[in-house]
Amino acid sequence: MHRIVAFVLAEGHVEHGQAEEPVVPLQSDPPYVPSSIPRQVFLVQAGNVTLKAYEPNILIAESVQKVQDAFSEDAFRLRLTMIKECRKLLEKHNAKVKISEEYALAIVEGYDGSAEQFLSHDREIVRFLKSEPLPLHKNEIAHSLQNQITYGENDLIFLDWDGAFVFQQDGKTDSIVDLLQFANLHLLQYRMLDEDLARRLHRIDSLIRTKKISHIVFWNRELARVYKEVISLRATSIVEFDSIIREIKLIGDWYSARLYETAACKFRLEGWRNSIKEKLATLEDAYDIVSQNFRISKEHFFELMLQMGWLALILLELYHILR
Repeated sequence: MHRIVAFVLAEGHVEHGQAEEPVVPLQSDPPYVPSSIPRQVFLVQAGNVTLKAYEPNILIAESVQKVQDAFSEDAFRLRLTMIKECRKLLEKHNAKVKISEEYALAIVEGYDGSAEQFLSHDREIVRFLKSEPLPLHKNEIAHSLQNQITYGENDLIFLDWDGAFVFQQDGKTDSIVDLLQFANLHLLQYRMLDEDLARRLHRIDSLIRTKKISHIVFWNRELARVYKEVISLRATSIVEFDSIIREIKLIGDWYSARLYETAACKFRLEGWRNSIKEKLATLEDAYDIVSQNFRISKEHFFELMLQMGWLALILLELYHILR
């Protein structure tokens, strides 16, 4: 018997739930792996889909179902159905599914001999990895199968952007599922942070570029608010970014670290990290610009008030002379 594990992660409100028991690590994992991966909180069971969460703000809908043949067309269609059911549950709980991550694992267990015996199903394996309904070229199949991890003599994992194919004789794959969910969590966090930085930088840039003297009172009030927001956002973004990096470093350098690094490479996490670093650098520039404009605008405002005061005195004096 084979299994399909499908899950979708998205940002949402996390209600109070019950923390799950830590996963027992594989023999190849360092002893601190369970403590380095954030605990999931169980929220609700809806049919075949379980709603869980990573506190404080990430919901994860997970579905696990058994199949007769993980290489079959039925398994491929089931995977798509499971993903849809996960997304539907997230939408029901008001998750922000516009930015989300979905992933699926096919798990083959209880076999005798080497996992390489299943390589005759290479086309079906790669098709599942990529969630691709169309036939794939042999070169693409060969390239995709290069992303593999082995530890035991008869164990094998193939990884790609949309999925994984896991061959584990004893079927103990909970820590593998947790680690791949952890990698998807980081990808989603990077995307959310990148999106938030881009949106706020655009608004700050628009405010700086659309300054009008006729609205200087409103502009100064808005600029003061944005100035505080830039300070808060810069501090929060750096803390969130450093927190993700710290969690990654705690994974260790054994089998779990190799698995995570392979997934991180396929997810292009380094590219997302660089994008966030660039936006944080831009945020530093925006901080300096807003700070300078805030100071100059206050000077201009008081200068304008002074000039208006002098103009009022001159007009009053002319009024008395011409009477």
